[in-house]
Amino acid sequence: MIGRLNHVAIAVPDLEGASALYRDTLGAVVGAAQDQPDHGVRVVFVDLPNTKIELLAPLGENSPISGFLEKNVAGGIHHICYEVKDILAARDRLVDSGARVLGGGEPKIGAHGKPVLFLHPKDFNGTLIELEQV
Repeated sequence: MIGRLNHVAIAVPDLEGASALYRDTLGAVVGAAQDQPDHGVRVVFVDLPNTKIELLAPLGENSPISGFLEKNVAGGIHHICYEVKDILAARDRLVDSGARVLGGGEPKIGAHGKPVLFLHPKDFNGTLIELEQV
């Protein structure tokens, strides 16, 4: 059901500083910051030859990653994203197998302009999983 790894998301307290670290220190291609109000985050994508890194920072006081950054003040890996061909079929299969889909189970449009869903980390070895339809 899952396809290739789309990206690894890293929550950061300072998006500009993290972007500079990847661009200037690691020599990576770093995209422009994008606000994602539906998800409560501001994101930057770091392009790599085989995948992407998504740097996440809170957008507003009610950001879902604010709690993560309170516990992990320096930041850290927040979630991993896998590609799926049909997000609704994937959701239905997961729900039928007992997995919990966050946010009521309805896809939202993600930073790449494609439908995404998140899966409860307690059902996946403590890892928050994002699925993105491609």
